[in-house]
Amino acid sequence: MKPIIYNLTSSWSDVYDINGDVRIHGISSTIFIASSQEDNSSSWTAKPYARKGDTLAMERITELKLKHQAIDTIPPCDQNFTIPAIVFSTGGYVGNHYHAFTDVLSRLFSTSQRFNQTVVFLITDMSPDNWTSKYKRILDKLSKYAVYDIDKDSKVLCFSRVIVGLEAHKNIIVDPWDLGHHSIRNFSEFLRSVYSLGRDQSVDRCRTCKIGQPRMLIICRRKSRRLVNKNAVANLARTLGFEVVLKQMVWNVSLVAQLVNSFDVMVGVHGAGLTNMVFLPENAVVVQIVPLGLDYIARTCFQMAAESMKLRYLDYKVTLNESSLSENYSLDRTAKKEFDDFRSVYLDHQDVKIDLGRFKRTLLRALEFVRT
Repeated sequence: MKPIIYNLTSSWSDVYDINGDVRIHGISSTIFIASSQEDNSSSWTAKPYARKGDTLAMERITELKLKHQAIDTIPPCDQNFTIPAIVFSTGGYVGNHYHAFTDVLSRLFSTSQRFNQTVVFLITDMSPDNWTSKYKRILDKLSKYAVYDIDKDSKVLCFSRVIVGLEAHKNIIVDPWDLGHHSIRNFSEFLRSVYSLGRDQSVDRCRTCKIGQPRMLIICRRKSRRLVNKNAVANLARTLGFEVVLKQMVWNVSLVAQLVNSFDVMVGVHGAGLTNMVFLPENAVVVQIVPLGLDYIARTCFQMAAESMKLRYLDYKVTLNESSLSENYSLDRTAKKEFDDFRSVYLDHQDVKIDLGRFKRTLLRALEFVRT
């Protein structure tokens, strides 16, 4: 049978939907496509990670060889499957919680939903830090089958349909949460189902009793972009009527999901911890504290996604006087140059100490949101 290959590649992701006699030899990073004698000369490569335009990320991704080959010369099958497979990488940036969701999990959701869990995940560049364990509940909800670490597999796995790569319909830098036929709201609903979260909607609580106070989570960071006066911010929020919890996000996603879903307002300095807004109930409020120089990144990473998930979004833009950069760098040195310099200065070496008077207005707006 002549193979049918749909090239769904975009400028940000190599994606091939292959139907036919497809044989995968993981340890050699080769995907064989059985073809007729006269149609067996072509071959090409692909890196199954949705940041094709990001050189640094793609340097960390295994290159797969896709080869048309005559059926009498193709390696014999060691294991046959009657269900389709999706091949993707967990290399790149996926050690970062934000990138785990934007680069892989949300795109795997979009790519695999059509199969209703009847699909096998074949992973290359499987992280040594228990990545699949960390996100096991999500993976289990997308597939009924165990994942395969194909890099170490010397067997030839045979399928009649294989999708190589995960769909990315738009520039992932401009709109990292774009999921094509699915919405980020669909993905958020899916996650609430995965973790059996009790609250789909943030509703007004009793205004007079203790239990009725709107709950606010302030995300704490250990390293860069710390909120230096977080305790003062928490006390201010309490005087306005919030029940406040300060918390650093932990490795266990199930615990984080249950925790976050119990809050009406999430406050945090721009960073991976804000990714956990995917577990908030709809109509909850996200307050992103935007450090100096990070306006564009803050908007693309979290603002658009929050609004698409039917969350109410507020940002608080830090001034120079509220940034540690005012003490450590001259204005000339903090000018935006190459990304490596930009990252070092604005992302890796900036803390914030916000003006409580200014921030009070943002908190009052958040309170207004949860009361309406």
